[in-house]
Amino acid sequence: MQSVKKGDRVKVIAGEDRGKMGKVLRVYPERDRVLVEGTNIVTKHQRPTQTVREPGIIQRESPIHMSNVRLVCPDCGVPTRVGSAVVDGAKQRKCRKGGATFA
Repeated sequence: MQSVKKGDRVKVIAGEDRGKMGKVLRVYPERDRVLVEGTNIVTKHQRPTQTVREPGIIQRESPIHMSNVRLVCPDCGVPTRVGSAVVDGAKQRKCRKGGATFA
């Protein structure tokens, strides 16, 4: 079971963007990386193609390693480690600090 899923609110705990919070846009489980909105901004030189008509220099998010983010508890609002609990026969993620379950 993954600790971070698409749509979760996370806080970056290491690296250049330490302290920033954002929503997970995409998860790459095979590479253990996540794409978080507003973090790890890189500059890309875009050339014109049939799909991209406007060339130029664009800025976009780049994936960061899962170990550099912590899930933010919806109840406490603080970054926390993730545990697991069985609720109604289904395994769910839960906050290690407050005990709240994640959706």
